[in-house]
Amino acid sequence: MKKLAILTGGGDCPGLNAVIRAAVKTILPHGWQAIGLVNGFSGLVEGNYRELDGTAISGILHRGGTILGTNNRDNPFEYPVKDGNGVIQYIDRSDEALANMERLGITCLLAIGGDGTLAIARDLAKKGANVVGVPKTIDNDLAATDKTFGFDTAVDVATDALDRLHTTAESHHRVMVLELMGRYAGWISLVSGMAGGADVILIPEIDWQLENVKETILKRKAAGKAFSLVVVAEGAKASGGDMVVKERIEGSSDPIRLGGIGAYVGKLIEEATGMETRVTTLGHIQRGGSPIPSDRLLATRYGVAGATLALNGQYGKMAALQGDKITAVTLEEATHRLKTVDPAGELVQSAKAIGISFGD
Repeated sequence: MKKLAILTGGGDCPGLNAVIRAAVKTILPHGWQAIGLVNGFSGLVEGNYRELDGTAISGILHRGGTILGTNNRDNPFEYPVKDGNGVIQYIDRSDEALANMERLGITCLLAIGGDGTLAIARDLAKKGANVVGVPKTIDNDLAATDKTFGFDTAVDVATDALDRLHTTAESHHRVMVLELMGRYAGWISLVSGMAGGADVILIPEIDWQLENVKETILKRKAAGKAFSLVVVAEGAKASGGDMVVKERIEGSSDPIRLGGIGAYVGKLIEEATGMETRVTTLGHIQRGGSPIPSDRLLATRYGVAGATLALNGQYGKMAALQGDKITAVTLEEATHRLKTVDPAGELVQSAKAIGISFGD
């Protein structure tokens, strides 16, 4: 019997369970068996898995997170192992991962993840593994697909936060700064900022200057609007400055943990304008909870497409949304670069046309 192994890697994301459900539902009528590798690629290296049948996937469409567990550390090519002294060493255990695929009778591996997870999938494919991919990230920064599932839910959460901050900002005549996720891409901040009525949006793709931010806020105050909403992407940086790094996690596929830019910007704004300023960091709330309907739909389409690639033996490819159609691209295409906001693009220009400042 042919067997599909599914894993979820990297950060959790609304819609992961919907992908798992759709993939399993797609292959079962074709006589395939499905298993779920537990906790990302560590499940493949350690041979840790669970059966995925109709009962296992029942009632998971609306659930956030992933029933399989995930992590962003256990890269088979640089796998963390403690030596006799408790010191972590990183060794290549990719051959063990491939041996486990053979031992478990895995016909194809379906990897659901972002750039790090899909890069590992690509490298396993180069070593001869049958692998297909599904794009997942709230950051929406994979270049080969127009949209990743989880993004819409993150934007919905961030927009709701802005709506709530708007009322308290107006009541107390304050500047409210909202720090959002996105790593090196400003998609969440740009889209939610526009949808939530932000006055200033600071993103990684456009270096900002404090004087320009100050001018926007004080102009609003002079016009009788003694409050402002400022959205700051975690990867934003001032002109001539650097991103604010919270910590570094050795052994992770993405070791840099951004964070703290909101507090930094808030302090500068308060000092420059004299206006009371408060900072909110939304953090992992953007990842949590149930996927909204559009993400449930997109995740389901991706799950069907990924499973269909496996059924048809189209290995080394990733399901991708291009326009309104789900298609397939190579894992090489999927991971060759990040998709970032175009400062000259229509979204940014529309935002500027309605008076939103990017601090440039």
